Amino acid sequence: MTRVTFRADGIELVGNLDRATNAPAVVLTGPFTGVKEQVVGTYAGLLHERGITTLAFDHRGFGESGGRRVHEDSQGKLADLRAAVSVLAEHTDRIGVVGVCLGGGYAVKAAATDPRLKAVVGIAGAYNSPVRFSGYREAIRTFIDRYDDELPAVAPANGLAAMAGDEPYAYYGTDRAKAEHWENRVTYGSLHSLMTFDALGAAPLLTETPLLIVHGRKDDYCSPELAAAAYEDAAGPKEIRWLDAEQHIDLYDVEPYVSQAADAAAEFLHRRL
Repeated sequence: MTRVTFRADGIELVGNLDRATNAPAVVLTGPFTGVKEQVVGTYAGLLHERGITTLAFDHRGFGESGGRRVHEDSQGKLADLRAAVSVLAEHTDRIGVVGVCLGGGYAVKAAATDPRLKAVVGIAGAYNSPVRFSGYREAIRTFIDRYDDELPAVAPANGLAAMAGDEPYAYYGTDRAKAEHWENRVTYGSLHSLMTFDALGAAPLLTETPLLIVHGRKDDYCSPELAAAAYEDAAGPKEIRWLDAEQHIDLYDVEPYVSQAADAAAEFLHRRL
């Protein structure tokens, strides 16, 4: 594994590049507030074991990368992904993108706009649509009014948090997600960015880019219904794999689900790239 630095919009980004011989390559993008040592690092390791070159990195504002701290910047993250693809393009033109949780939506959006990406995989993906959030107008207004203020990313006992509830805390609030550079805070503006990001609308724009969706049949945080909608709306070659997970975070680090997801992703990527 090699530590790499590269730039997007003048911001330094930090990643881990793990090369496999004569292999396809993927850039990984992950959950809300996540850093490269957490979920994307887990999947990078599993995919590398399965013969794929991987680049897991910290998006701007998070982990070791520069930029405005703990702020979700939708357009900035897409620029980060384009810059990461340029790193991989120095080694191969067989490039895909793998997104987990919120990264699933970013992966679809990136693949719909960057012709260098030849395949896309979403795992437990959040295929958000502003239209689907239209009933949350008051919350969105609050996020704008408090745009620069911060709140905890997770909190115990259903305390105030960007990712409320016991399930996110069971991952991020415990040693399961222990990472030196992860911070338990995020801006209110990040929630506005998350809820107004149109990932679902990008699915029809994939045209001929192959798509694989891997999703839990039960998921209280990233809707299975939206995963099915993304699959239905995708215009090109597409596949979907449903796993019998009980929780969203089962696909972060719980067996057999992460291995099942990695197996499906690796087989798809070797076949499509």
